[in-house]
Amino acid sequence: MTATDTHRAIDAVWRIESPRLIAGLARIVRDVGLAEELAQDALVIALEKWPGSGVPENPGAWLMATAKHRAIDLLRRGKRLERKHEELAREIEARQETAVPDLDAAIDDDIGDDLLRLMFTACHPVLSTEGRVALTLRLLGGLTTGEIARAFLVPEPTMAQRIVRAKRTLAEARAAFEVPREADRAARLSSVLEVIYLVYNEGYSATAGDDWMRPALCEDALRLGRILAELTPREPEVHGLVALMEIQSSRLGARTDASGRPVLLLDQDRARWDQLLIRRGLAALAHAEELGGGNGPYTLQASIAACHARARTPAETDWASIVGFYGALARLMPSPVVELNRAVALAMLFGPAAGLEIVDALTSEPSLEGYHLLPSVRGDLLAKLGRSDEARAEFERAATLTRNARERELLLLRAGACTRGSSP
Repeated sequence: MTATDTHRAIDAVWRIESPRLIAGLARIVRDVGLAEELAQDALVIALEKWPGSGVPENPGAWLMATAKHRAIDLLRRGKRLERKHEELAREIEARQETAVPDLDAAIDDDIGDDLLRLMFTACHPVLSTEGRVALTLRLLGGLTTGEIARAFLVPEPTMAQRIVRAKRTLAEARAAFEVPREADRAARLSSVLEVIYLVYNEGYSATAGDDWMRPALCEDALRLGRILAELTPREPEVHGLVALMEIQSSRLGARTDASGRPVLLLDQDRARWDQLLIRRGLAALAHAEELGGGNGPYTLQASIAACHARARTPAETDWASIVGFYGALARLMPSPVVELNRAVALAMLFGPAAGLEIVDALTSEPSLEGYHLLPSVRGDLLAKLGRSDEARAEFERAATLTRNARERELLLLRAGACTRGSSP
């Protein structure tokens, strides 16, 4: 194996093992920032040694053992070490001396609980939403700061500061590295799900930039969701979110044409939808419903996605059920965005005039003032009613509000179609 091959292998190992490594170390040192530093130290040592010695049979266990030794060294030395650190070093050393020599067992010991603790810590409510997203992708996604910065279209130093600030906030708040107790668990789990879904949505429909989608972010979010589902098998909304992401991901290959231009849902070639992901999503949805979570927000959204997935053609879509699911979602979490989506479903079921009535009422909603999908939906309904001039103006307005270049291009094309009198 060449040095280049070894470095590629190390990169792959790091992407897979770093969340487990950081989680295990955080349990020992009780500091997420320090745990990541120790994991990075182990990676540096691997980069120095493995090109000569070869990649170990169990690279994850090797990295964990190396990082634990670094933790002992760090906690032993330094003039500013407190008694607590010395006690921790003795405790870690004692564990090392009494541990079985099987490093596979060392890396796997309590790893499920550790990963769950790390998820709850990275998504701690003391952090800003941006901080939670960045820290989750860094610690659990295995992404570099540069990769996260590029995914969210911000300068790398800005993202680095965001991550540093999040770690500092956790340290200053003395956030416990633990799975929350029952009283706090629902709210804290909701925060974790929110972060995973935010990451997924940014990949599915990028808010800005030149690309309509960023599939790598969808993959990262789906992987985190699947891990969380394994760690919390009795939480229906976790399975509801996984179901939603699986089904949505099934369409990724059909959402753009050969030139990368967006293809809207009803225009997509359904033969290109990934049937394996659809089956996985429907199974996760059934599991969520079995657990009694049929009325949770993510499960309801997954049920809507399932209606599309089950329809072999757009004409076969069960719009009546979709309208019902959106109604339940609106009662559970009233939102102008949910109401806008319900208007689209109503228009498909009862005609564009029925949807337009709701959309017109939303035009005075302050929270939607800069939301490009409001004029986009209104333009679509107006076009279907034959009010082409009004539709063109709405599409043009939507184009000025979106920050995504591909979406702007699509909206301007639809505006042009209204001018020519053809279907948008």
